[in-house]
Parts: sequence; C-alpha cells; structure tokens
Amino acid sequence: MREAWDDEQLMEALAEAFKARQAVPPEFVEMAKDAYMWHNIDAELAQLTYDSSRDSEPAASLRSEAASIRALTFTSARLSIELEIAESSLLGQLMPPRKGTVEARTRSGEATVTPVDEIGCFSLEPIPPSPFRLRCQTEDGSEVVTGWIML
Repeated sequence: MREAWDDEQLMEALAEAFKARQAVPPEFVEMAKDAYMWHNIDAELAQLTYDSSRDSEPAASLRSEAASIRALTFTSARLSIELEIAESSLLGQLMPPRKGTVEARTRSGEATVTPVDEIGCFSLEPIPPSPFRLRCQTEDGSEVVTGWIML
C-alpha cells in the first residue's frame, strides 16, 4: 500500500472496490442464502408422508366435486405437522399437541412467525408464496423443519 494517497487515487480505489462488490454473480448470492438456511442444522427434518393431491384411493375418484382443501402431513421422530391448505390460509396442528411457534420462510428469506396454541393449532394467512418451508419450535425444545413446500 502506498504511503501517501491523494484524494483522486483514493476515490479511484474505492470506486474499483465498489464495482467488484457489485460484480458478485447471482449464483454466489443464491448459494450463500442456501448455506444460511443450514443455520439450524440441528433441527430434525420432517418428511412429507401424505399429500391429498396424490391420493389414489378409489373413494376419492367417486366424488362429484374436487375437495377445495389440500391436506399434507410431515412426520419426524418427535412430532408430526398436519396441514390443511385452503384458498387463502394454511391451517396446521402439531401432533402430539404442544405449544410453540411456527416460522414460514420463503426462498427469498421472507419469514412469518405465528404462535402454536396449547392444543398444537396454528394458522397462517395469507399463505406464503411458494416455495416455502416451515420450522416448528416447541416449548419443550423440539425443533423440526419441513422440506420445501410447493403448492
């Protein structure tokens, strides 16, 4: 580094540094955001175990109208998350029932936190834009994360 910088040289160096900062490829920014999503790596991953849109029971094909509510179930060793997705809201329940919070986070990083009552029920309105994932934290210290939910 030079011992004596004049104002013009300093402004030139700052302009170059600023240009270099803006030149970060979008893929790097996306990878950094994805890496941040692992900040709660100790959380259990809840696997999708039921999706009513993939229900192939014969009784489902006998209905005269399609159901307006979609049901999803995510299961982990500690708890299950049952969801009903209506037109404008997402209703859920933790099983076994317990108090806590549920965070819905989109890929862009937007997050909405909602309380879970003593019988394990919660609601999110409006439904977060797809894709999103849920992170449930219970008062007894359990933490469970779903995979990305695409509606």
